[in-house]
Amino acid sequence: MPDKKRLVVLSGSGISAESGLATFRDSGGLWEGYNVNEVATPEAWGQNPELVLDFYNLRRKQAAEASPNAAHFGLAELESIFNVQIVTQNVDDLHERAGSNEVLHLHGELTKARSVENEHLVIEIGSKPVHLGDVGEDGYQLRPHIVWFGEMVPMLEKAAQIVSKAEILVVIGTSLVVYPAASLVHYAPVHCEKFIIDPSTPELNSFEGWEHFKTNATEGIQLLTEHLKKDYG
Repeated sequence: MPDKKRLVVLSGSGISAESGLATFRDSGGLWEGYNVNEVATPEAWGQNPELVLDFYNLRRKQAAEASPNAAHFGLAELESIFNVQIVTQNVDDLHERAGSNEVLHLHGELTKARSVENEHLVIEIGSKPVHLGDVGEDGYQLRPHIVWFGEMVPMLEKAAQIVSKAEILVVIGTSLVVYPAASLVHYAPVHCEKFIIDPSTPELNSFEGWEHFKTNATEGIQLLTEHLKKDYG
């Protein structure tokens, strides 16, 4: 039996939005009444860590209460045909809960916390809140395991390596305007099949060679699956 083709998915907030999770971009930089600059930057952490923790505790609670949608499940089911690797900008765990086995989180994970002193000291916290005074094994305060605005994206290089080996690339739920994540599409091989699932036309420098399913994530994955099964099913 031949090896499964490598199908790489770049996913963004649009796929989580269909599970009821709000996005920054759709709300003018506000999230549940919080100004992003006051809760999602290193400066915000330095000025008011308690507010930052409260914000992420709320996000963690809402993510835990959300359920994967048909798009998440559809991507997981594609593993029966393809070697699927997901690179996501999302910090929730809906891909994993839907059954996807290879998920790389570019911007961190709500279900984890880490020491402010040692970024490699990461612990699983699930849906539990983090408060001032909660410390890691090293005795230092725990912070959300999230890449804040203005911080380096440590998983970017690994993500680029994954995209560079794609035979099929699927972009879903992201407008491809947030850098450096948006730069990842440029690592796709020349002969890679490329698909975009988005209700609007993504702001790519060149749209040539991409097949566009101009619809939401759940319907788009269904259409994509039907399309791919004709060729690879």
